[in-house]
This record gives sequence, structure tokens and C-alpha cells, in this order.
Amino acid sequence: MLRDDDRELMREVSEYLRRVNELAGRETPSVRTPLGDLISEHLGVDASQVSVVVELIGDHRLVDADLALDALGGLDGRLIGVSGGDQRHHQGLAEWITSPHTRYAPGPVDYAERATGPSSSTRVVSLGVRLLHFDGAPVALAQRAAAPQFGRPVAAVEVMSPDDAVVPRFLEALRQTMIDRSVLRGQVLSFQATEYGRDAGATFLERPSVAADDIVLGEGVLEEIVQHVIGIGSHREALKRAGQHLKRGVLLYGPPGTGKTLTVRHLLTATPDITAVVLTGSSIRFISAAAEIARTFQPALVVLEDIDLVAMERHSSPQPLLFEVLDALDGLDGDADVAFIMTTNRVEALERALAERPGRVDLAVEVPLPARAERRRLFRRYAQHLPYSDDVLEAAAAQAEGTTGSFAKELMRRSVLRAVQDGREPRDEDLTAELARLMDSREQLTRSMLGSAGDTRPDLPPGGYDAGTFGWMGG
Repeated sequence: MLRDDDRELMREVSEYLRRVNELAGRETPSVRTPLGDLISEHLGVDASQVSVVVELIGDHRLVDADLALDALGGLDGRLIGVSGGDQRHHQGLAEWITSPHTRYAPGPVDYAERATGPSSSTRVVSLGVRLLHFDGAPVALAQRAAAPQFGRPVAAVEVMSPDDAVVPRFLEALRQTMIDRSVLRGQVLSFQATEYGRDAGATFLERPSVAADDIVLGEGVLEEIVQHVIGIGSHREALKRAGQHLKRGVLLYGPPGTGKTLTVRHLLTATPDITAVVLTGSSIRFISAAAEIARTFQPALVVLEDIDLVAMERHSSPQPLLFEVLDALDGLDGDADVAFIMTTNRVEALERALAERPGRVDLAVEVPLPARAERRRLFRRYAQHLPYSDDVLEAAAAQAEGTTGSFAKELMRRSVLRAVQDGREPRDEDLTAELARLMDSREQLTRSMLGSAGDTRPDLPPGGYDAGTFGWMGG
């Protein structure tokens, strides 16, 4: 049993804890900071009594936001920084104005260097306060970059004005000006995970330079793809007037090394002013960000390479990632001038999902292994500066059934190396000998690594992949 003195001690402890909790529960008196005084002077009212509206912005749009805010600030806009140690990264504009603990004050502006293209960059505000006027009313705002290390995965603009009606109008003007002045328009972009998690970071890519003559496909194949991807967009106004949709999905399928990626690179070359987003493999999980860019900066292309690699990948939701891709296609209006181009080496991994969601892909084009005529063109292309006769090139193309352009390129390298090692110029015999070595059964794995077919099937008719069975049919 408890003694009386023990009970008394417990009562005293209980009363002490009650008193501590009571004091802790009382509201700490507000103390306006020096920065808060400056903002209040600009707004003409006590800034601690003004609401703050937060606009979240993808960090890849920070340059656009910086350019837009410079424009909206005009000649009378003022930019100041915030001093107050690292705590300023954890708190927002309201806390910078009123804080009982940190005396936030005007200080130097924080800047960051951000890319504006594949080989260009600019300095942007990463943490600062802008004081300006909009529609005749004073506006104060905080501009801050994403800082995942401080728990902020996206950029933000925090806006306040004594005239509540001004804030939504200002934010609408900000969004439109970001589009009008965007550094993303007309660029080739990709997305990748940041070092702090799954958040997307945008990367600028060099636009490729691949001419139509650089691509060796069957007759009419490239033309069909170009017409669907580019031709539809060139007639957008006429199609809109006729009530026809512009959104389109193209699937390029076939074995590795047959020219699917090269075809995509040609499409990017042939659309120099078009915004494009290229996602490959695991980066396809950023399809929502890519679709948003395409929607905002249309006409646009969205390229999803090797989509079969993630067709059955699962992430935080129970649905396969492929369904998220298909949902992104659905999320765009029919009159959106956006082309989705998907490539796959294993179309059988996609067929069922695409069949269950009809209409997402309106053109599927097989890019098979080169037939004899295409192999002949490939051999002549890679041997254009070498002294090989037409007869030996023709014979080599006939023998190299089931091979790709990579095989032809490697064959030429090996034949030249053979001659160099003997200290002489290449001859027809070098090409013939190296072809025999590469076609030998012992080099089957090498041929496979060069994108060629496995075992040939002479008992089956030629024609590459059959669209119905997706099985190998000879080459």
C-alpha cells in the first residue's frame, strides 16, 4: 500500500504536470519579424493578418516561374532575401513574417543554377521574397525551389495581398506567363528520379540528327510512320474543323536492332520545333509528368521506349504501370495535338493490355529483321568508303539472313581490321572470310548480341514476325 507521503508526492507531481501542460497549451504571443515589418510596409496593412495562398510548381518549371515573376514584377518589383539560418528552409512566408523564435530579416537572395537547354543554363531565385504590384494592388510573395533535403519535394510560390481578389488573378497570370515564356517549349526532355526519391527531375537532351536516308526499312514503312505522327499534326486545323481527333498512339514492334529507335530519332529530327519527352525503361513511371508537359506545350511527342520492360512492373498502386501509361493517353482530350510513340521488342507482352483498352493505339507497325533488299542497302551503306565489289556485297547480303544493321556494321569493322593487321588495304577476300566467321555456329551468341535472330527456320516462309502469332518466321 502507498504511504501518505507517497500519495502527497504523487499529487504534487500530478499538479506539476497539469500546470506544465496548461502553460504549453497557451498560444505563444505573435511577434512580427523585421522582414514582416518590411512586408507590412509594402502591403499597407499588418502582414500577419493577411492570408497566404500557396501555388506548388514542379521543380523542372522553376526557370519558367522565375522568368514569369520577373516579367510580372515589372520595373517596380523588388527582390530581397531572407536571413534566419537553416530554419527558413523549414518554414514558410507566414512564419517569416511572424515568429516568436527567429527574427527573420531581409538578407541576401539564394540563387541556383538551372539548365535551360542541353548546353545552356541560367541563375534563378531558389529562396527569396518579391514585392510588387499587380492590377494596382500590392503583392508579396515567396519564391522557393524544391529542397527534398528539407522535406520540400516541389518548388512553390506563396502569395499574399490585402486585396483577396487579386491573388487568384495573379496566379492565373503567373501560370499563363510561365507557358508563354517557357524554356521547355520546343525542347527534347527526359525525366529521371531525383536522389531523394521518386520525384521527377527533368533533363534536356540534344535533338538528334537522323535523316530519312539513314534509315533502312521495308518499302513504305517509314513513310507510313511519318505520315501518322507528323502528317496528322500538319493538318490539325482542317481535322479540328471536321471534328476529328488529333491525339494518336503509335506502336513500333519487332526484334532488337531493326531500326525502331533510329526511326524515333528521325521523327525527333523531322520535328525541330516540337516539344518532345523521351522516357525509357523504368523512367516510364514518370508518364504523368510527361503527359502534362505534352498537354501544356502541344504540339508534342511523347516517346516510350522499350515499354515491354515495364508492362508488368508494379509500384505503389496494384495496377501495372502499363495501365498508368494507357490512362495518360485517356487523360488527354481528343483535340490535343500529341503523339504517343511506343517501341517494344516483345509485343506479346502488350497485346492483351492493348486489346482490353481499344483505341489507345491507332497504328501498330512491324519493324522486322531486314529482308534481302534491306540487307543489301545496309551492307552498301556501311561499306561506302571501302573497296569492296558490288558482287561480294550482294553475296554477303544473301548469306547474312536473319541479321541486322549492327551485324553489317561489325562485319565491315572486322574485315578492315583483318587487312590492317596484315599491313594492307582491305580486299573482297577479307569481307568473305569475316562473314564466314561471323555466320559460323560458334558465333551464334555474337550474332545475338548484334541484334540478329537466333536459329533460322528454313522450313518456314520468309516474312519476319507474323502479326497474329508473333512467332519467328524465317527473316
